[in-house]
Amino acid sequence: MREIRVGIIGFGFMGKTHTYGYKTIPLYYSNLPFKIKLIGVCDAVIEVAEKAKETLDFEFVTNNPEDIFNCKDIDVVDVCTPNIFHKEAVLGALKAGKHVYCDKPLATSFEEAKEITGVLGQFDSVTQMALQYRCFPATMRARELIEEGRIGKIMSFRACYLHSGSVDPKKPIGWKQDKKFGGGGVLFDLGSHVLDIMYYLLGEYASIFAKTEVVYKQRPDKKGNMVDIEADDLAFVIARMKNGGMGSIEASKVATGACDELRFEIHGDKGAIRFNLMDPNWLEYYDNTVSEAPLGGVKGYTRIECVQRFKKPGDGFPGPKFSVGWIRSHVHSLYSFLNCVYEGKQASPSFKEGAYIQYVMEKAYESDSNNTWVELD
Repeated sequence: MREIRVGIIGFGFMGKTHTYGYKTIPLYYSNLPFKIKLIGVCDAVIEVAEKAKETLDFEFVTNNPEDIFNCKDIDVVDVCTPNIFHKEAVLGALKAGKHVYCDKPLATSFEEAKEITGVLGQFDSVTQMALQYRCFPATMRARELIEEGRIGKIMSFRACYLHSGSVDPKKPIGWKQDKKFGGGGVLFDLGSHVLDIMYYLLGEYASIFAKTEVVYKQRPDKKGNMVDIEADDLAFVIARMKNGGMGSIEASKVATGACDELRFEIHGDKGAIRFNLMDPNWLEYYDNTVSEAPLGGVKGYTRIECVQRFKKPGDGFPGPKFSVGWIRSHVHSLYSFLNCVYEGKQASPSFKEGAYIQYVMEKAYESDSNNTWVELD
């Protein structure tokens, strides 16, 4: 049986998340035609990498990404670093002939993203973005309903991704609050996900108007020194889509009371759908073609029990009726990528799709800076 061998660069939160995915794929998907083996783990803090090797069975550790690129025993490079290092890691992996899985966003600017997509044709590598919210049964079913015409002509939508992690002004900054490392603020961090899910469901953007806000202009660093903050805590986008729909998109890390709340509503002339990541087992669907009746009849929203009903046949664990969780979308995203590596076909969301979201985010910042609507190509 073919073995797909993996090297991970960056072992923070996302490095751990992706490692969990690789470890558990054989449990979730029966009769895999390939085996997965963790080979190398790289982290700037060598002690972090050593701990990962000790507990998770990596074969070697390093704090130099070149050791991952140059290892002949590695087929796949998984990039989980801060955003500032994505371009260098992705290009290094591609030039070394590796398949590449990259956390979002693709880079810190559209120019960097174009550098990546500009060389893709030179390599046979399979590449994919970690835009994993596409990989819930509920979001996949939402796309099906739209493609089946059950929603009809799209008229309006609203979508948001809300966290409360930055509500406390005394919380020390991490790299995501440092624009030098992140390239942007919450628009890049959470906004990339919600912009992508609407792109996945509704297609390309036609024009946008955006505003961002840095709520706390200063925050303490880890040593307690107050530093100036440039990375946005809030981002609001009004978007016209090329399909004619118009709606609002919000990303926030100062949404008091929110945990990890990505939600959307889409309204068409034949129906509507809505979803909330905090209740990911269900997609709600409204059929506007059902006639009104005394006492309501059967008109109203239906909760579709998507749960763990993934399409791949033969999955016996944990079963289609068991509750689905946040990390399950990561597992399915990684499985989809590795299956494409095995079959030698291109994956989705591709790096070109990731670059498109980078383009939309750049246009959003342009709109914010110029206080005007911006047209997209």
